[in-house]
Amino acid sequence: MREDAGGPGRAAATGSNAPENDAHAGTRNKVARSILVHGPSTAADLAERLDLTAAAVRRHLDALLTEGVIEAREQRVYGHRGRGRPAKVFALTDAGRGSFHQEYDVLAADALHFLAEVAGEDAVMAFARSRVAALETKYLPVVEKAPEDKRAEALAEALSADGYAANARQTPGGEQLCQHHCPVAHVAERFPQLCEAETEVFARLLGTHVQRLATLAHGDGVCTTHVPKNVTGRNPA
Repeated sequence: MREDAGGPGRAAATGSNAPENDAHAGTRNKVARSILVHGPSTAADLAERLDLTAAAVRRHLDALLTEGVIEAREQRVYGHRGRGRPAKVFALTDAGRGSFHQEYDVLAADALHFLAEVAGEDAVMAFARSRVAALETKYLPVVEKAPEDKRAEALAEALSADGYAANARQTPGGEQLCQHHCPVAHVAERFPQLCEAETEVFARLLGTHVQRLATLAHGDGVCTTHVPKNVTGRNPA
């Protein structure tokens, strides 16, 4: 059943009780989590996805904007752009992502900074590759079992099981592997080697040279990796 726009408004006018406030907070959390999982979303996307009225979604979005959990952006348009202004999309802020259990960022960044000072940047890259080696070993059997045209989707499902909120979608010339959550995004802002090592693993798993188009670490709403068509084997040429 869709949440009606009048209900919460009436409660606010007559004095809301704690259970009702908890319900609204729970719905706001669902809105924020939907943006986390699916990436930057329009109000219409959220209303359909969560079975809410447009007015209810706008109310929750306004609250999340006020709290600094999300920010409004102009929707990025690929290819030909039609008439009119692009739809507004809502994306999580750094603070919003931080509420989803991104912890120990400062400690991890300080440790890598110390490693870079003591042993050099190559040591940081070696650490990054070592970190994702376990993921490669874990995901390899899952990806290899999938048909060649489903490997990106299989990898996305494996990443999602580990909390990366990933999905694969068809695009002209191939697919896009999207990760809507990254537990090390704040650290990767200072140490892009973490993203580079992960991209190398994706290339080996999918058997092709992939290209990173966007990253959460660089302030984009989602980590996006282009996977070209004609994946023929696990080891890229």
